[in-house]
Amino acid sequence: MKIKLITFIVFLFSILSFSQIREFNYESEIKKQFTFFFDNIKDKKIENAVDFIYPKYLDLITREHMINILNSSYNNPVFKIEIQHFKIDSVEKPELIHNEYFSMATYSFEMKFKVDWNSIPNAESIKQKMKEAMISRYGKENVATLDNNNSYMINAHMKTCAISNDGKEWKFLILDEKYKPELINILPQRILDKF
Repeated sequence: MKIKLITFIVFLFSILSFSQIREFNYESEIKKQFTFFFDNIKDKKIENAVDFIYPKYLDLITREHMINILNSSYNNPVFKIEIQHFKIDSVEKPELIHNEYFSMATYSFEMKFKVDWNSIPNAESIKQKMKEAMISRYGKENVATLDNNNSYMINAHMKTCAISNDGKEWKFLILDEKYKPELINILPQRILDKF
């Protein structure tokens, strides 16, 4: 009886250990691959970054359109963006829904956003609108103006959804309320309910 109990405890311990290792691997793989995605955006390697975006989203808006969106944001001579202190704050255990794994993750970074106001007509009126848009997106406590209102320091806290067919190769969607109407068509309701 004692031997059976010890064997059962060893068996139970090995199962628990294996499941913890699998969960750790999910987390480390998601972190590693999302960091590659984010680094490509930061380094303005836009086409490489788009390779990490969930294919169903690219089917919806097209790869070329996504490249144009990211280029107009990160390779625009009117805006100078400097990203620092990137950190993945949390990764949820993946859920298997309709033969795909979904995992929510939160991340944060600081972004210095400088605008060449001389290139923008009606700069003064646009300055206020831009500041209001940033406050609306990131929160008042996370947006500071610098250089006589010519640049901003943003402390961003964001969410992403990591999606995989096999639990090894992960693709990503940035979760933002403004994208929700598009995401309704491609994400399961359980995931949509989380952001």
